[in-house]
Amino acid sequence: MQKTEDRETASARQDRLVRRLRAHFGFQSFRPGQRRAVQAAIDGRDTVVVMPTGSGKSLCFQLPGLELPGATVVVSPLIALMKDQTEALEARGIEAIVVNSTITAAQRADAESRIQEGFHGFIYTTPEQLASPEFRWLLRGAGIDLFVIDEAHCVSRWGRDFRPEYLALGAVIEDLGRPTVLALTATATAEVIEDLLKQLRIPDAEIVHTGFNRPNLRLAVVSAAEEDEKLDRLVELLGDGQASGVVYAATVKAVETLTAQLAERGFRAAAYHGRMKNADRAANQDRFMSGEVPIIVATNAFGLGIDKPDIRFVIHTHIPGTIESYYQEFGRAGRDGEPATCTLIYRPDDRKLHTFFQAGRYPSSEDLANAHHALKRLADSPPRFEELEAVSPLPRTRLKSALNVFRGAGIVKEDLLGRLHLLRPEMTIDDMTRLAGREQERDEVDRMSLERMVEYAESRGCRWRAVLDYFGHDDDPADACGRCDNCNGGA
Repeated sequence: MQKTEDRETASARQDRLVRRLRAHFGFQSFRPGQRRAVQAAIDGRDTVVVMPTGSGKSLCFQLPGLELPGATVVVSPLIALMKDQTEALEARGIEAIVVNSTITAAQRADAESRIQEGFHGFIYTTPEQLASPEFRWLLRGAGIDLFVIDEAHCVSRWGRDFRPEYLALGAVIEDLGRPTVLALTATATAEVIEDLLKQLRIPDAEIVHTGFNRPNLRLAVVSAAEEDEKLDRLVELLGDGQASGVVYAATVKAVETLTAQLAERGFRAAAYHGRMKNADRAANQDRFMSGEVPIIVATNAFGLGIDKPDIRFVIHTHIPGTIESYYQEFGRAGRDGEPATCTLIYRPDDRKLHTFFQAGRYPSSEDLANAHHALKRLADSPPRFEELEAVSPLPRTRLKSALNVFRGAGIVKEDLLGRLHLLRPEMTIDDMTRLAGREQERDEVDRMSLERMVEYAESRGCRWRAVLDYFGHDDDPADACGRCDNCNGGA
């Protein structure tokens, strides 16, 4: 009898979830993996969700957030995405607030007041905000039922977008009374998943993995022996230039040059890179999102959090450093489920760019010692980065790398004002050597990842198989997949 009642209860619960799905989000049914992730979160089970870009990861926490009685904290590195998601939730009549570095003092006071008064909606914030004991105390009083980590691969030191400030989230979760954890990512190898389980202190979490295969995306590689040939190949691929798409280039200079060259040939294209003024960058993104210009030429600064469903192509004019990077970037195509093409214009000499970028990415023991000495000199009045840079002999990029290592190891903590506090003033050369040794391991992983990307570019086998094998997943493209140039007779 009890089993029958349990089945009836489960059935009623599933019916209620589908009704909420239709009422609040307008979807008639769940996509693969969504129901399982939603139910796990509602049942209080820690869960890691790995779903391709465009598969509906946000619904996996938004629906349980509505079902659970307490508040839901959403941790994201993407400030622009926070704004988009909170506005979308509010448009559906769902309460959501943002607490990050971009809000005014008045907006922050209003948000904190709402939390203190028993806010039970969605609280979007950043790891930096959660570093504040006062903010965590405020959240503890609110009663957090669900703690969501978006772009969860940022937690792992083996993830391509590793962010040291994410390492503190395991302690934050404990400090908030151990709410249910839901971690979401589009790209994570088995090694990254294992590491984020450890860092977040959720060793028994359920893993919801829908695979990496994207049946509507077609992969291809086009060769260019010389740099000058790339523009010709690109123009051929763009056709009449009316379709919406992204052209990725590895450097700011290449983005600006390509944008100008395409304009000379009559294409409507806008540039996007990290050195542009914020207003110009935002304006160009808006022009692309609205369809005013169909083509955006960008560095990899473009794309995270971009929700444009009708991108029909993604073209890379330089080889990415890892298959994770490539997968995430080409995965922005075809989010509407319609066919899209993802093409790499490959020139073997481009790998030298990554060798250049990699030099100095991981600090030596001497770099660490120099950075530590500079921090120690200023320890009585914790410096901001610019103040530290003024007394350090290290170039800017190597100093930043050293600080990242120190943050990750708990040697340095950055407060909400950007001041760097030295937590371990006494360190030996042996300590520095051990830290540097770990960084060299990451350096070697990067080199191996680049080799796998080169193998993909030069392969005569199925390109989808190469991608899926890299992630160690069993997705099985159709026999003779027909969705890459090699399986499709070079077409």
